[in-house]
Amino acid sequence: FFFFRTVAAEVRKQISGQYSGSPQLLKNLNIVGNISHHTTVPLTEAVEPVDLEDYLITHPLAVDSGPLRDLIEFPPDDIEVVYSPRDCRTLVSAVPEESEMDPHVRDCIRSYTEDWAIVIRKYHKLGTGFNPNTLDKQKERQKGLPKQVFESDEAPDGNNYQDEQDDLKRRSMSIDDTPRGSWACSIFDLKNSLPDALLPNLLDRTPNEEIDHQNDDQRKSNRHKELFALHPSPDEEEPIERLSVPDVPKEHFGQRLLVKCLSLKFEIEIEPIFASLALYDVKEKKKISENFYFDLNSEQMKGLLRPHVPPAAITTLARSAIFSITYPSQDVFLVIKLEKVLQQGDIGECAEPYMIFKEADATKNKEKLEKLKSQADQFCQRLGKYRMPFAWTAIHLMNIVSSAGSLERDSSEVEISTGERKGSWSERRNSSIVGRRSLERTTSGDDACNLTSFRPATLTVTNFFKQEGDRLSDEDLYKFLADMRRPSSVLRRLRPITAQLKIDISPAPENPHYCLTPELLQVKLYPDSRVRPTREILEFPARDVYVPNTTYRNLLYIYPQSLNFANRQGSARNITVKVQFMYGEDQSNAMPVRNILHFFSSPYVIEIDKVFGLSCVTRLAAPN
Repeated sequence: FFFFRTVAAEVRKQISGQYSGSPQLLKNLNIVGNISHHTTVPLTEAVEPVDLEDYLITHPLAVDSGPLRDLIEFPPDDIEVVYSPRDCRTLVSAVPEESEMDPHVRDCIRSYTEDWAIVIRKYHKLGTGFNPNTLDKQKERQKGLPKQVFESDEAPDGNNYQDEQDDLKRRSMSIDDTPRGSWACSIFDLKNSLPDALLPNLLDRTPNEEIDHQNDDQRKSNRHKELFALHPSPDEEEPIERLSVPDVPKEHFGQRLLVKCLSLKFEIEIEPIFASLALYDVKEKKKISENFYFDLNSEQMKGLLRPHVPPAAITTLARSAIFSITYPSQDVFLVIKLEKVLQQGDIGECAEPYMIFKEADATKNKEKLEKLKSQADQFCQRLGKYRMPFAWTAIHLMNIVSSAGSLERDSSEVEISTGERKGSWSERRNSSIVGRRSLERTTSGDDACNLTSFRPATLTVTNFFKQEGDRLSDEDLYKFLADMRRPSSVLRRLRPITAQLKIDISPAPENPHYCLTPELLQVKLYPDSRVRPTREILEFPARDVYVPNTTYRNLLYIYPQSLNFANRQGSARNITVKVQFMYGEDQSNAMPVRNILHFFSSPYVIEIDKVFGLSCVTRLAAPN
């Protein structure tokens, strides 16, 4: 093999040297002129392509004036540039002031504020990319036209065909005895054939001009005014040219869902409980929305946290949220998580009173409840700004949407029990149990995943799952959510906490009032700033969304996954993790905080400050 490879290389080299300057080769390459005046181009050297734009500029086309000149030249008035002002859906722009930016940052920011430059093509409709022959127009033009039926398209009728054959045999009884293709057979065919209509004035002498005039009149008679438009349009999958006019870019929203949190009640009320909502996609194993935090505590419970919690801003009092789902599917769950003030002991021990004491036994267990309230008051005074996981539950979104769509308009109430009946779901219509319905009853497809046309439903979540101390990660949550869609023994082992959470789920209106963006900016149609707002929750799409980024958004979401101190010798106290953006080494160089989010993981306490800046520094400290 090596020998033949070497010989082949030498042969190519020899032939290239012999024919590199050969006149015959140059002639085959259409090189005209004296060979001695041309530079020899080796066959192995790549030749740069001709710059078409430069060639057209240096060699203008010599077009003579004539009736077809407009077809060759580009029309000078075809393109028109129109500037359209950019709409801002918020009362205040999210773009910062340009005076505080670097020049290159300012140029980038202007792409979110400058007017739209719209290029209008005057003769666009005359090009091959524009096809006005839509299906509706085709049907309108074809009204009144006679249907053309050709012999090749007609299927022979069995009865008529047999009658014609019998009639032919009766008129020529001896035709079967005559060989096919003979002279006698031709005579029989000629006698049985019908004569053609005679052409009038065939042999008359008529001038050519008159014949052309008659033919022209005959073509115009009963002629459709849009003859060529009757031709069917080409297949959309194989267009000759595609020049679609794009829409003005705008902020992307998926199918929007409005969730209103009405009330949260437990069997006993001894301490404040905090709740949050988020969307999860089990199939993609992704969290597809940010957290929405809401507070349904009474004023008495809120009073326990006054030493640690500053006066609440109106933006933090939202109890309704708008979720956006670009890719709705049967695997989307609305996960509700509950937190409580950090206290001594394991999560299971802290949740035990809520599973033992009942509201009906409040008088009998009055002393024990007073002791629990005293302990909760102490923890709120000392660790009121820290949280710990408490309980969780999940709602299969598409099951609720399909159930609400099947209910009557006056009875769209659904009760969801996630802890009883072996972890299955139950629904109630008009306060009567209609039976157990499995989550697999929902059908797959785009129609079943439509979140824009179902009837509003009021949900009552009656039970929560106690949070397990060793199952706090999202991977554990995905396993539980997958088990909720089928009968499983995993959820049976989880002890339920009796509670009652009422929420409303409905399609979001197109222009909701009193709405805040994820940046906490007021959306237009916000008449009164003192009204409790509705929050728009930012979506984290399960898959990429190919739309232009037209909205300025400067948000950073930090979700700690785990903090492992298993290799540390000795016992460790609760550890707080604080994440800050710094522009220097000193603690005073911490940049200002806009929102403070608290994430806690037993046995560790994690405090996250969501801030904006240049560098990220993580610090560990022990709380008091």
